[in-house]
This record gives sequence, C-alpha cells and structure tokens, in this order.
Amino acid sequence: MDHGASTFKDRAEAGRDLARRLAEMDLDRPQIYALPRGGVPVAAEVARELGAPLDVLLVRKIGAPGNPEVALGAIVEGVDAQVVINEDVMRMSGADMDFLERGYAEQLSELDRRKKVYVGDRARLDPSGRTVVVVDDGLATGATMKAALTALRRQGAARIVVALPVAPVSALEELSEIADDTVCLIPSTAFRGVGAFFRDFHQLSDDETVRLLRARWEAEPPRDAPDPVQVRQVQIPPLGLKGELSLPARPTGIVIFAHGSGSSRLSPRNRHVASKLNAAGFATLLFDLLTPEEGQDRRNVFDIPLLAERLVEATMWVASEPDIADLPVGLFGASTGAGAALVAAAEMKTRIACVVSRGGRPDLAGMSLPYVTAPTVLIVGGLDTEVIALNQQALAALRCEKALRIVPGAGHLFEEPGTLDTVVEHAVDWLGRHFSPAKTPPAPPRPATLDRAGLSDVAEPLPEIDDPAFADSFDRFGSRRIVLLGECSHGTSEFYRARAAITRRLIEQHGFTAVAAEADWPDAAAIDRDVRQLPPRAMHTPAFARFPTWMWRNAEFEDFVKSLRAHNAHLPEDRRVGFHGLDLYNMNASIAAVLDYLDRVDPAAAKVARKRYGCLSPWSREPAAYGRAALTHGFAICEGAVNTILVDLLKRELDYATRDGDRFFDAAQNARLVANAERYYRAMYYGSHVSWNLRDSHMFETLKQILEHGGPDTKVVIWAHNSHIGDARFTDMGQSRGELNIGQLTREAFGDDAALIGFGTATGTVAAASEWDTPMQVMQIRRPRPDSYEALCHDVGHERFLLDLRQGGKARAHAALRGTRLERYIGVIYRPETERSSHYSAATLADQFDAYVWFDRTKSVTPLPTTPAPGEDELYPFGL
Repeated sequence: MDHGASTFKDRAEAGRDLARRLAEMDLDRPQIYALPRGGVPVAAEVARELGAPLDVLLVRKIGAPGNPEVALGAIVEGVDAQVVINEDVMRMSGADMDFLERGYAEQLSELDRRKKVYVGDRARLDPSGRTVVVVDDGLATGATMKAALTALRRQGAARIVVALPVAPVSALEELSEIADDTVCLIPSTAFRGVGAFFRDFHQLSDDETVRLLRARWEAEPPRDAPDPVQVRQVQIPPLGLKGELSLPARPTGIVIFAHGSGSSRLSPRNRHVASKLNAAGFATLLFDLLTPEEGQDRRNVFDIPLLAERLVEATMWVASEPDIADLPVGLFGASTGAGAALVAAAEMKTRIACVVSRGGRPDLAGMSLPYVTAPTVLIVGGLDTEVIALNQQALAALRCEKALRIVPGAGHLFEEPGTLDTVVEHAVDWLGRHFSPAKTPPAPPRPATLDRAGLSDVAEPLPEIDDPAFADSFDRFGSRRIVLLGECSHGTSEFYRARAAITRRLIEQHGFTAVAAEADWPDAAAIDRDVRQLPPRAMHTPAFARFPTWMWRNAEFEDFVKSLRAHNAHLPEDRRVGFHGLDLYNMNASIAAVLDYLDRVDPAAAKVARKRYGCLSPWSREPAAYGRAALTHGFAICEGAVNTILVDLLKRELDYATRDGDRFFDAAQNARLVANAERYYRAMYYGSHVSWNLRDSHMFETLKQILEHGGPDTKVVIWAHNSHIGDARFTDMGQSRGELNIGQLTREAFGDDAALIGFGTATGTVAAASEWDTPMQVMQIRRPRPDSYEALCHDVGHERFLLDLRQGGKARAHAALRGTRLERYIGVIYRPETERSSHYSAATLADQFDAYVWFDRTKSVTPLPTTPAPGEDELYPFGL
C-alpha cells in the first residue's frame, strides 16, 4: 500500500519504525550495516533500539562503457573488498577485463578515501556466521543493494535481512532472491522516488554522517563484551519450587545445580560457578530443592532420595520447556547435593549427559553408584582429606566413565583465592567434552517468492461464523470419512465457534456420526452420555476439572454441546451423534470406569482387576511419579498387571458385549487408556519425543476403535491442536525431532478419506497460563513475525478467509505456500517474551494441511467455573 508524501518526519523516525518491526523477529545477535550516507541515520536508530553493533557498507558502482549509469559491476568494501560483476551487462556492453580493471582501480581509490573519512582505523565487523541487517533510507532500482548483499553472502553471512523504509515492489521482489528476509515499511506500487516519503530528506554531508556514526559507536559496549544472558524466574512443578533459569545465546547444554546441605539456590559459590558456565555457553538452573516448610526440618537436607526426586522433577520440567527441551542435561552437585545428583543420574540413565561433583559427598549415593551411566567427575579440595577419602571410595564404586580432580590448596568450601575458578575450569572441560551438540534443525530453505496479490485471489473470504454461509464453505469436505479441525491455540473463542459451526454442518448435511476431541476419554464420556440422552454415571471428580480447565469448560464449547444434544433429541438411539475423547491423561478416572463396569457384569473379575490396578494406587495422585518409580526398579512394574486386565476384557468380549455393547466398548477403551498411560508415564523419562509419539499413537488407535465400533458408515470429526492434526512430516516435529502425530497417521492410513484443516490468527487475546498448573490469564497475542505464515495471511487483508490447499483445488495457493516458513503454536502455556523459541516452528503449510482457516483478530474463550457456588449443583457437564 502506498502512503502520502509525508509518511516519515525524517530518516531517524523511519529508523525507529523499522527497529520496532525488526524487534518482533527476535533476530539472533544481529549486526547492522548502513549504506552511507542516507542509510546511516536510519541504521543508527535501528542499532540503538536493537542494542546491536553498527558498521557501514561502502559500495561503488563501476559503470558500463559509454553508459556509466548502467552498472557493469560494483566494489563492496568490508573485512575483504568484494567485486560483484553483472555478467549480462559485461557481455552486452562489450567491456573487456582491461576496462573492468581500470574501473575497479578508480572506484577502489574512492572507497579507500570514504573509508578513511567514515571509519578511520576502527576495526570492522565480521559478517561470517552472523545475522546481518542491511539498512538504507530507501532504494529505487536496488542495484547497489544487490551488490552489497552478494558480497556479504560471499563473506559467509548466515542470514541476511534487508531493512528499508520504502522501496518499489518490483525491486523488493528482486531482492528476495538474494536476501533471506526483506522488511519494508512501505512497499510502493506507484514509486515516485524515496524523497517523496519524507518531509525532511536533506542531502547528508560527510561531516553529519561521521557525527552520527561516532555518536553511535561511543554508545556501544566493547566489541569483546559477552552476549547478554537471559534470566527468568521459574517454578518447578509439582510443588512450585522457586528457581532461576539463565540462558546464554545458543547454549550447548543445561546444567542443573543441586546445592549442599547448608545452602539454597542463592548460594554465592554456586551462583559464581553458574555465571562462569553461562559465559562458557552453558544454560544453568539453580532452584530450591525443598519447600520453605520442608527446609525448616534439618533432616530433609540429608534426605538423599527426596533431593534426588526433586532433581528428577527439574529434569522433566526442562524437557517440557520448548526453548531448552532438546539441550543435553548435566547435573552439578555440591556436598549432599552430589549424592542426590548421582542417585538421580542412576535413575534417569541416558537422560543425563554428565555429572560434576564439587566438594561433594558422592558416597551418599550408596547402592546407586554402580548404576550411574553418565560420565562423572569428582572435584575435591586438596586440603579436604576426609572428603578425598570418601570420593575415592565412591570413585571405585562407579562403573561409568569417571575422574577424580584434586584442587591443590583448596579446603572444603573452595574459599581460597583462585580455587573456585579452578573448579570452574575442570567443570567446563568435563561438560564441554560430554555435552553432545544440541540437535539443531537444518536451516530451512528460503521461502518461495510469494505473490501476495495472487494469494489474496485464492483466499476465499468467509462471512461471520454465525452466518449459515460460513459452514457451507466446508461442504467440499463432506464426502471424507474423517475431517480433522485444528486450532493454533487452546484458548481462542473463534476456533471453538468455527469448529462447532463446521461440525454441525457436516453432521446435518453429510452424515457425520461422531465427534472426537483432544480430551480425556472418561471426561468426554460424560458429555457423550448427556448428548445421547443416556443415564449419567457418577465420577469421583467432576469432568474436565484438571488443568487446563478452560480448554473444555468454556461457554463456546458448552453451546456446541447443547446444540449436539438438541440434534440428538428426536433421533433413535442408534443414530445419535456421539462425543469421544482421544487423550490419555486421566488414568484414575479410567481405572474407576473399568472397575465400575466389571462390578456390574462380573464381580469376580472386578475383584481381580481391583487387585491388579492396586499396583498403580501409590501413584494415583501423581501418575508422573510412577514413571520414576518404574525407572528406579529398572522395569515396568505395573505393565503386566494393567495389560492383563485389557486382555481379559477382550477375551470376554462376546459375553460382555452382548449385554451392552456400548458399555463394553467404553470399558475396553478405558482399559486401553490405562495400559497406554502406564507406558506414557514411563516414556516421559526417556525423552519428550518418545512420550509425544506414544500419546499421538494412542489418539490414532482410539480413532480406529471409534470407527470400528460404529461400523463402516461411521464418519468422524476430530477437534485437536494444529500440532496434532497437521501432518508432522512437513514440520520441524517430524523432520528434526522424530515426532509423529494423529494427522500424519490418519493421512497415511486413510489417504483422501481424511481432510486436515488448520486454523490460524494474527493478533487478539487468548486464554492461557504462563506456567503449568498456574491460573489462567487473558493474554495479548503478539503481532506475527515477518518470516511467518501468520504474517503472510495478515497481509492478505481479509478478516476471515479459507485457503483450499489441495493440489487439485487451488494449485496457485499450494504453489505459493510451499516454501518453508515459521508457524506459530500456542498451547495451554503462552510466553510472549520468548515467543520465537517457545512458540514458532518451521513448517510447510501447503503440505501440512488440506485447508487453512484464517481469523485475523481473535478473542479468548469465556471460561466456566470448575466448582459450583455454595448451595448450587454442579452444572457442567450437565448435572453430574
């Protein structure tokens, strides 16, 4: 869109506007390059706002013979001067190498003069391996800019971003073939010259340019200053233990500290060590191993199993944090914390990359020592003779790679000058050797050149959700057997309302017979019984009362359930639409449902099952703790018992099912859930991708059971997050982390009988929490990153639209969107301050989905209470 001639007050204002746009991209340690002279005041503001170093990029054009305005080539000055030649112009103009060399010599002399004026003897920035942002006040043809970008690419720049206040659209399209990203505040289709967009566009003098550069350089920190370390306060579940996570740029691993018997997360020695590890490129987590109440009992600081359990919980928390989940984990123990670290390492085996003990008591790990597989170094002060002997005993018991390091002249606390820094040196060496490089996904291919006007042509505007014509647009998927409807967040009103409208249309006009959702089976069964007019069954706790309650206890979903009940009201029982849960978290409710069923049909079998399920009873309140217990024992302590119950149920299927087929189906599915949940909680301790795959495989198995139970005419609508329903093979999930999902499995099994439909938004509000198991908040969604699909869809300019991405449908949209870009995922947790690392992942949208539904601005769901007010009945779901 073009703007009037007075869009910017001056170049400085344009620079501040550009900086705000660039800040949203979360660029990795950017370096700013200005094209003098007009680009310097713009770039100086960008560098100041981003806190990034500034340099100039001097370019001189070599004119063609007889036509000096036509660029035959260019010289770009920098760390190494680069010559860029336009081969086509050289061939057509008849210029030979002698002409080129004369032009090179002339322009190189002028470059040297300008370098002395602008830069003097100042050391230049090296672009190799870095993100570089090239800034000018605008461009016309872009020839000089293209030469600069080509030279930077030759010098090894890892990512090149062009940042401009204004430029013609045609020039931007040419730049996109060289740059990785192009940010332009005003892409003009009726370009009248750069100056037309500034009220003050005076010609800068060399003196003014130099003053701007000197002022910015004087404000910069020294070039050798370390990258800033991001620090955030965290709480470690399930007890909310306070902690401090420190993240340097591009950490190679994370070190979890276990402090000694006389200290806390505020230990000066551990904090000193942690800061040194941060400077060496390691992330650190310092946290309290005990609650304030537990800390009042001195005996707890010597309770090694308890302390080890807290380290295990912290390690599992790390695996759940998107920006650190893939980092190798090391444990750093001091005093009694060393014994706890080794016990935890013995339990978690390959989850722990290495262990460091400082003045520790590894002997307190006792019988766990032979089972430690993580390479372990024991660091002891040379004056701490008693502890040296204890470390030597522990060293003998360890069977892993191991070492003992004695620090001469150091006591137990390493208070002597220089001794703690020697500890750091040993720790850095050990961690560096045993932290395998974090999995870094390959750099995504450059996005396909996108014709935004073309995308706008194929984006089908949608009416308001309440308009019947909204759902009509999805009739094209009515012949499918399975339609998967996504969401890019769990707390957005429009997504629930739109899925409800589409689902009602598919049920009423296309014969869909069931809805399956990313919800726990026993909780969803309460909805199913209500909408199908079946008698309710008692539950120990209300349905959907676990975190995140707002995901299903919200007004939008309640309206859909009411409409489903109304649809079923006048239908015979065998034609009523059911509602089912695909997920496996509510293991306790499933156990209760199986036992309740067996109590009715086979009391003797119920007695046996109750005894077998009793294996899991010690962990009924904290199922995740079962995984740790199974790991400690070295085998799946309850696997056989829970699997036997499922097998026994299936053996008696003919007998049980004849009494009540639906009740048997529900009981059998609950038994499957318990068996898979048992495996899931064990898998959590072997890596996030293992547990993810088990969970989505369970969802797919449940879908197949629903289809089989309903018969060949069964057609199902699925509600789940985009991360579950978009084909994982075309995302970082599948390509870098080895994860699959129900969308991929469904597409592989059912082919064109399945339709995968994603949903997205640009801005608005969302219901989410900042940490797991913390209260819901209504949060503002940040504007999308310029290098994301969300930014592309926002630029289309429609409030709502549908993209048909099927090859045979809208081939133009499919071709335009095939390039890999970032896609935003907001779950029940939303952290705007770390949005790039926590919520964006690379994907190929056109292959991930069959269609994509866009709402440019959205609002949060309306949550419903989890408990009734005094004197009121539980009304959700429906009088349970």
